[in-house]
Amino acid sequence: QVQLVESGGGLVQAGGSLRLSCAASGRTYSNYAMGWFRQAQGKEREFVAGINRSGGSTNYANSVKGRFTISRDNAKNTVYLQMNSLKPEDTAVYYCAADIGGSGGSNRYAYERWGQGTQVTVSS
Repeated sequence: QVQLVESGGGLVQAGGSLRLSCAASGRTYSNYAMGWFRQAQGKEREFVAGINRSGGSTNYANSVKGRFTISRDNAKNTVYLQMNSLKPEDTAVYYCAADIGGSGGSNRYAYERWGQGTQVTVSS
């Protein structure tokens, strides 16, 4: 089974940028669509971005469209989330997830494996 470890979170000022990485282990990584979700304190986990197995199709939550970019490098078993023009409302724990049989959609219950999360904090 694939295992996922996120990195790249931290503290950044509003308007700044961060790039999150999700390193995957397991021989079946390339068979998974991948997604990024986030969860702020006291809130439900919400979809941020998804990408299909080849990387040729992506989709985004409306709240991040035009600011965030999801990508993957299957040769490195890694998926990325480039976050630009960050806002305080982007503050959350960000999770990487793997979805067998999907295409990187927004339904969190479709994802079979989850990383432990990385904290992103955006200050005013």
